[in-house]
Amino acid sequence: MSALLALLLAAAQPHDPHADHAQHGQHDHHQDHRDHQDHQDHQDHSGHGDHAHHGAAPGPAGPPVAPPPPGAFGGPAHAADALFGAERMAPVREQIRREHGGMAHSRLLVDRLEARLGGHDGYAWDAQFWWGGDLDKLWLKSEGEGGFGGGPEHAEVQALYSRAIDPWFDLQAGVRQDLRPGPNRTHAVLGLHGLAPYWFEVEAMLFLSTRGELSARAEAEYDLRLTRRLVLQPSLELDVSFQDVPELGLGSGLSGAEAGARLRYEIAPNLAPYIGVEYARAFGGTARYRRAAGEDAGGWSALVGIRAWF
Repeated sequence: MSALLALLLAAAQPHDPHADHAQHGQHDHHQDHRDHQDHQDHQDHSGHGDHAHHGAAPGPAGPPVAPPPPGAFGGPAHAADALFGAERMAPVREQIRREHGGMAHSRLLVDRLEARLGGHDGYAWDAQFWWGGDLDKLWLKSEGEGGFGGGPEHAEVQALYSRAIDPWFDLQAGVRQDLRPGPNRTHAVLGLHGLAPYWFEVEAMLFLSTRGELSARAEAEYDLRLTRRLVLQPSLELDVSFQDVPELGLGSGLSGAEAGARLRYEIAPNLAPYIGVEYARAFGGTARYRRAAGEDAGGWSALVGIRAWF
């Protein structure tokens, strides 16, 4: 009963709005004070962080730099010798050396076997075989041409020793034998064969005959791959004679040039038929000798042939 009376008296008292305002203001004041204190603490903490950063100890030092210990050079040159013996391991190392570049390989390339249709219909071939390792090789080369229904009008065979002088070029030396219906010559040969920058295959040869006649030949060709199987091969050949040789129909200077292009389709990587075109011309005294013999100094030929290697 007394509790109910107290509740009725409290409800009957007038409401003081200032009390709520004071209480609300007191709450805001304490909240502002706490916010200010948090901000101050954050600044103090940041300052201590900067101080700690500037005063941090340096990182650990790197490993000591010193020469290998003397014991590192005290063992055998090949560690396996200590377990199996040098006599047993020597033939094993030789076998590994052979398997990783010391073996002899061979290749027969029939670069051109073609029919020439034009002012003087005929055939031509250019083939080469090599056998050897990465540094030393034996090369056999043959090329020639002739008319349909007759024997070769000109042919030659070369036997050369080849030595690699860098990753791209070989120095070659040997002999060349001419085979033709008329007078023949035997030549000493010295030259370079290899890949020039941008993958041009080049060859430059000097020939000195047994009669003291000096001549030179330079060849260049390039494989332009149009598709995975279709390859266009432009080529250029220049022949130079350093003196007149009327017996062979050669004049001094630039004696002849051949420029052509062959488009081949690789049925397989080692077999490709081709078609092409070639222009050949004699110059200077060589052209005069040809005209005197009733021959043309130059002309165009259409080519049909096959290229293969084994």
